[in-house]
Amino acid sequence: MEEDESVKRETKGRDMDRIAVDSSNVAEVGYDEDAMVLEVEFHGGKVYQYHGVPVDVHREMMASGSVGRFLNTRIKGQYRCERVE
Repeated sequence: MEEDESVKRETKGRDMDRIAVDSSNVAEVGYDEDAMVLEVEFHGGKVYQYHGVPVDVHREMMASGSVGRFLNTRIKGQYRCERVE
């Protein structure tokens, strides 16, 4: 899948578009701006949602040199997380 292709998923009652990213650990990232929910699918197929993530943090993540590193240092442990698939 090309990096700029998006995949629409219905997750927890809402539709969320996810974008494939170039990462050794993360396959796709989605963001629901209204709900402030960041959705991450890992290459192993597990999907997690991080709640309360501001839009500027999502933008920083997508512009970072390493999505996986950003996730580990700026998202995990900072926002409520739940596995959704």
